[in-house]
Amino acid sequence: MNTSRRHFLQTCSAIGAGFLLPGFSQASLLEKEPLCKISLAEWSLHKALFDGKLDHLDFAKTTKQEFGISGVEYVNQFFKDKAQDQSYLKEMKTRAEGEGVKSLLIMIDREGNLGDADEAKRTQAVENHYKWVEAAKFLGCHSIRVNAASSGTYEEQVERAADGLRRLSEFGDQHDINVIVENHGGLSSSGAWLSTVMKTVDNPRCGTLPDFGNFAIDRNQDIWYDRYQGVAELMPYAKAVSVKTHEFDKDNPHITYDRRFNKETDLVKMLAIVMASGYKGYYGIEYEGSELDEYAGIRKSKEALMSSFYTVFFGC
Repeated sequence: MNTSRRHFLQTCSAIGAGFLLPGFSQASLLEKEPLCKISLAEWSLHKALFDGKLDHLDFAKTTKQEFGISGVEYVNQFFKDKAQDQSYLKEMKTRAEGEGVKSLLIMIDREGNLGDADEAKRTQAVENHYKWVEAAKFLGCHSIRVNAASSGTYEEQVERAADGLRRLSEFGDQHDINVIVENHGGLSSSGAWLSTVMKTVDNPRCGTLPDFGNFAIDRNQDIWYDRYQGVAELMPYAKAVSVKTHEFDKDNPHITYDRRFNKETDLVKMLAIVMASGYKGYYGIEYEGSELDEYAGIRKSKEALMSSFYTVFFGC
């Protein structure tokens, strides 16, 4: 590694992976404004959490002390019965703040389909998310991440998902919390479909969380949406970004690939798309590989992400 590259990566580590992007002043660089900030998705440690080797309450501490990362993205499955437990949430908040870690969002699963064809079930799903909006507000997060699962024709799913998301976003607005949708299977993994949903909702509180790897519309039939096109289509609405990683190419540090489906992601190409959109939020590492253990995989993901930043910005 040459001296300038090493210096850049060391500087990134010191200031939260921040560097000067096109359009920003030299003053922002001198002030060390963290323009490219790295966070960690809790799912990266799901094996340790499910096995009881890591307590959810220690997630923020582990993120900061083990990986030098100062932003966290919680997963509701790891405190699913605590959304309205004020003492537990207060402990989460106290521990995160004590480590100098910023709570960014909560990823919500298993609370019903926001685009359910049954209107009563759709309403129930919307209301099931209310407690998570309130928990996110208490913790100091900016968003909850939700899914846009639905059924029916292409157009029916647009309308049904938009209806649920619109209603939840209106509730979120009352608490200054965004409702952001991840491409997470089915039609939600179509950038064209999900961007149409965003336009239909037409609420500034409703946005997207583009995941670099979740573009399987139907894995059983091997139907995939082009991931680069999908991210480009979702970035205009993005309030967070998920840097999904699996295994790593030993000959190219910018390539991560999912052996299960023989799919690869070029991080340099992805970051170029994200940066071109003018995005200024966090880049959330979500490691799901199996060749490295979770801790080593997160470290490798951070290294690959920072190296890719360097390559995009400096072109080498």
